[in-house]
Amino acid sequence: MKMKIIGMIPARGGSTRFNNKPLADICGKPMVYWVWKHSKEVSCFDEVYVATDSDEIKNVAEGFGAKVIMTSSNCETATERLYEVSKKIQADLYVMVNGDEPLVLADDIVKCIPECIPEDGFYVSNLMTDFSNPVEVVDPTNLKIVTNKDGVCLFISRAPIPFPKGEMNYAYQKFVGVGAFTNGALEYYHNTPRGPIEKIEENDSFRFIENRKDCYYINAHCKTLSVDTPKDRVQVERYMKEHDMA
Repeated sequence: MKMKIIGMIPARGGSTRFNNKPLADICGKPMVYWVWKHSKEVSCFDEVYVATDSDEIKNVAEGFGAKVIMTSSNCETATERLYEVSKKIQADLYVMVNGDEPLVLADDIVKCIPECIPEDGFYVSNLMTDFSNPVEVVDPTNLKIVTNKDGVCLFISRAPIPFPKGEMNYAYQKFVGVGAFTNGALEYYHNTPRGPIEKIEENDSFRFIENRKDCYYINAHCKTLSVDTPKDRVQVERYMKEHDMA
C-alpha cells in the first residue's frame, strides 16, 4: 500500500541572526522559493506545504504558487512546527526540508524516506553529508554527527567529534536540514520534555537520542550550505550561479 508522504518547509519569520531570512534574495528569488522548487521535484510527495507564522512569508509563498499552512508563532523548533502541521494534514510520513537549505536537491531529499514504516509506527531519520573543508569541522555553527554501523545516531555536537586520538583516517559528517517523521515519532517528540543535552547542544534529534529512541542519520553525500547569516546567503548565491542552478 502506497504511503501518503507530505513535504513541509518550515519558514519562521523571526530570527536573531538573520531576520526574515526565508525571504532573503538569492538569484532574484526568495530563498524559500528554491527550497520549495526542489521539494516539488520529489515525485513521491503527495503535496508540499510552506509552514509559517508570518503573513508576509505566506503572501510571498502563495505568490510563487506554494500551498501555505499558518502555524503558531510559539513553536520553539521546526519539528514542533511539523507536529502542528501533522494535526492539520493527515499523512503516513512527513518530510521536513528546512527553509534555509536552498542547495539540497530532490535526489538528496528522498534518501531519508524509508521503503516502509515499521510495524510499531515509529520512524525518524535525518540526512547528513561529508565535510568538504576541514575548516568547517571546527566551526561551531556546523553540527557534527556520529552514528553506529547501522546509521543510528549516537551523538551530535558543535564540537569536532569523534576526537582523532587512535585513528586519523576519518571523514566527519555534518548535519543536513532534511528529515522524515511518522505520526508516532512526532507525537513522541511533542509529548517528551527537552532533556539536558538538547538544551545544551540545541538540536531536535536529542529528544530521541537522550531517550534511547532510534534516530537514523543517512549520508546523502550532497552539497549543502544552510543559510544562517547574510554572509552565507552570498556564498550560496555564488555557488548557484557557478553551477547554473538559477
